[in-house]
Amino acid sequence: MGEHTVSSFDEELGHLERLLTEMGELAGAMVAASARALVNSDTALAQHTISDDALMDSHQRELDERAITLIAKRQPMAQDLRLIVGAIRMAADLERIGDLAKNIAKRVSAVGDAGMPHNYNLAHGIEEMATMVHRQVEQVASLYVGGEAEKLDALRAADEKIDIQYTAVFRELLTYMMEDPRNITACTHLLFCAKNLERIGDHVTNIAENAYYIVTGVQLPLHRPKSDETLGLGEVV
Repeated sequence: MGEHTVSSFDEELGHLERLLTEMGELAGAMVAASARALVNSDTALAQHTISDDALMDSHQRELDERAITLIAKRQPMAQDLRLIVGAIRMAADLERIGDLAKNIAKRVSAVGDAGMPHNYNLAHGIEEMATMVHRQVEQVASLYVGGEAEKLDALRAADEKIDIQYTAVFRELLTYMMEDPRNITACTHLLFCAKNLERIGDHVTNIAENAYYIVTGVQLPLHRPKSDETLGLGEVV
């Protein structure tokens, strides 16, 4: 992004990018904390993650207000307009990631009350999936700030791996539920957690697409890899 004649315009655009960076960091922290709380049955950490969602919401409101004011004051064009509108879109996806992480954290106590299913370390598959998702959330903001278009495109395509992992977790949990009815309640909560993680991956791809457009001025193709095979198996919503 080139410098403008009015330096305050650059400062305002820079503030939008800093807010996006802060939201990206918070989103990554919430995803990691919610998964850790789930695996370790840590209700205190879960509650902290739930509380963080209010901060995420506050950041989004501030970014939206600043972006709208900036459009009204500066009437930006071309790349500047892409940046501002893209920031609004990406902030919405980051806020939704925070909501989904909060939803996982809310199920920590429910999984604990239901009792972890007998003889199975069911959290392992979800933990692996959470690690993949967390890595993507962390990467997407830094790639945008660095203007790394090719890596943003690759990150978008990598969502297919998360879909494959989700399908594996889905099938594994269904198997455990059929083998032992005592597993049903806990596994149902874990299925919702896995679906939340899969949706976080979808929001990361949205952010990557918007970031790519801001950086290059070119839209990525509408079709993107999608390997969620659970749609025909009674998708958890």
